[in-house]
Amino acid sequence: MAAKPRASALASQQDDFPRWYQDVLEKAQLADNGPVRGTMVIRPYAYSLWERMQQEVDIRIKATGAENVYLPLFIPQSYLEREAEHVEGFSPELAVVTHAGGKELTEPVVVRPTSETLFGEVMAKWIQSHRDLPMLLNQWANVVRWELRPRLFLRTSEFLWQEGHTAHATREDAAAYAQRIHLDVYRAFLQDVLAIPVLVGVKTKRERFAGAINTMTCEAMMGDGKALQMATSHELGQNFARAFDIDYTDASGQVQLCWTTSWGSSTRMMGGLIMSHGDDLGLVVPPHIAPIQAVVLAINDDERVLAAASDAVQRLSRAGVRARLDDRTNQGFGRRATDWELKGVPVRVEIGPRDLDAGVATIARRDGGEKQSVSLERLGEMIPVVLEEMQVGLAESGRRRLEERMTDASTFDEAMDASATGFARIPWRALGEDGERALNEHAVTVRCLQTPDGGIPAADADESELVAIVGRSY
Repeated sequence: MAAKPRASALASQQDDFPRWYQDVLEKAQLADNGPVRGTMVIRPYAYSLWERMQQEVDIRIKATGAENVYLPLFIPQSYLEREAEHVEGFSPELAVVTHAGGKELTEPVVVRPTSETLFGEVMAKWIQSHRDLPMLLNQWANVVRWELRPRLFLRTSEFLWQEGHTAHATREDAAAYAQRIHLDVYRAFLQDVLAIPVLVGVKTKRERFAGAINTMTCEAMMGDGKALQMATSHELGQNFARAFDIDYTDASGQVQLCWTTSWGSSTRMMGGLIMSHGDDLGLVVPPHIAPIQAVVLAINDDERVLAAASDAVQRLSRAGVRARLDDRTNQGFGRRATDWELKGVPVRVEIGPRDLDAGVATIARRDGGEKQSVSLERLGEMIPVVLEEMQVGLAESGRRRLEERMTDASTFDEAMDASATGFARIPWRALGEDGERALNEHAVTVRCLQTPDGGIPAADADESELVAIVGRSY
């Protein structure tokens, strides 16, 4: 049985997507602006989502052999200057500390925008022999990039992320590991857990990470047809190894430079989650990532109802469902249901006196609003099935949107027209660097280059055979 349509407390996605996004952040109690321009306060429910993202990504990172470390927040300015292209790429975004302890510092320190230079310093110290390779490190931290046009979760002056850094004996080993991270960690997490289909490919030279020789990206389409870069992996070649003397003695006793990589994902994934699955009633959270998969609402304070609701939570927990009891019967039932709907909890289980008399509970799915009655005895059996159906359905919905809003183009003008509502797929030879510059003048970018079958191009791939994905982005 479908629920009756009702008025939303949010702006309509179709009428004003940016306003809708801000409304969701506020009404679902996800985040607030911090006291310093461009900073954000992540509220408890959103932070519980971030914690689950951390856990899921961290498990996958460790499965590749990487270990977690932590490096300092402050970086000597001279470290960044040792890799000229890197510091040039970040210069407009740097926050620099010149005074501390009541005195002017002899050397300014930079609040980390990323940690390539610090990792370069410690790897140079820790790597001596080929036996120390590969060195696979990752850290979870905050970084600061002074954004001129901040937007919560998408572009903030301070954000949370993970950044991995590795050193290898050969370019081939470094490239293979960076691609493994990209596909087995990022793409797998985004598609299997967040239910967000992504396009994988490499950035153009114009869009490549500062100091890298190759940048791979996961690009997703949001609900309004715009692109969001969800994660990136970089082959740094020997640029940082040369700047920081990251070398090793090989098996024959010769000193060789290492080949390094870096890769990262951030709280931007929270913005992607909201804009990929949300609707005019609020957030829609895929069950695999949901900190609360099912909330059990006691409709009133009848002792029988409260006892049955508590029993239902225990029954669901034993079935492996992350369940929570809502027994705030001093608040109106409609208000409570709306709050959980705004937060996007996958399933509501509603229990009242009439339900008890019939031996059932009413379950409401967040992905479509459908309601149905389920035997109390079968809740532990039914809810996991419903959750898996929802996970698959959300992924399929995202895939359809990507297919429907992807246009095959053969000219610059066709690509420009398609970018108004979605993505364009155009042969790179028909666009080229001149066409890319012209797109940028209209706030349109090449999101990635792919092989014709949608794969990641090899290092020696013929660029004339590649396909460009073009779109407007956040």
